Amino acid sequence: MGGFDLFKTIRSDIQAVFDNDPAAKGWFEVVFTYSGLHAIWSHRIAHALYRRRWFVLARVISQVSRFFTGIEIHPGARIGKRLFIDHGMGVVIGETCEIGDDVVIYQGVTLGGSGKEKGKRHPTIGNNVVIGSGAKILGSFKVGDQSNVGANSVVLKEVPEDSTVVGIPGRVVKQGGKKTDRLNHQLPDPVIDSMRQLHLEVESLKQEIQELRQRLGEQDKMQ
Repeated sequence: MGGFDLFKTIRSDIQAVFDNDPAAKGWFEVVFTYSGLHAIWSHRIAHALYRRRWFVLARVISQVSRFFTGIEIHPGARIGKRLFIDHGMGVVIGETCEIGDDVVIYQGVTLGGSGKEKGKRHPTIGNNVVIGSGAKILGSFKVGDQSNVGANSVVLKEVPEDSTVVGIPGRVVKQGGKKTDRLNHQLPDPVIDSMRQLHLEVESLKQEIQELRQRLGEQDKMQ
């Protein structure tokens, strides 16, 4: 990577913070206090060394970064442009993981393997994907472009483009390409919504039964 390309990458990483975090107030604060940004820059160095087969030095850099940021990114992982890691504590990104451009990852996310594969073991994340806090994506499948993974979801199979995934295990809810708020990672769960609707219907039936009992009681008194 040439000096000009490196400068462009650094600028785009900083801009990704301003694009995705309304709390960011200035470049000085972002450069010196955002642990997610520090972890990404450390990884870019470690990955360059990893590609040159300087594996031990690459791992040392990734471990030092993990100590200071709480974010573990294996130097073998491939990360695209403008990745934004918000807060970041507890984020784990595996060796064969591939991440596209303009991805947002919140704290506690794991991009890991299922423990069964060899070779490509970790997920491929498409472009413009948002992964909510605490989500686990485990396996060597792809999460399609423009998709959203809800907080605390556990995703174990491929996700089509323009989809929302929620729940344990993750269930896909097609969004029909409708654009969602990138900063809102508390996505709707259709199962929970159904349970809430069922609860409302049960409460309505209880009310009707109570009213019927009252009318029957009044009729008995009149007789």
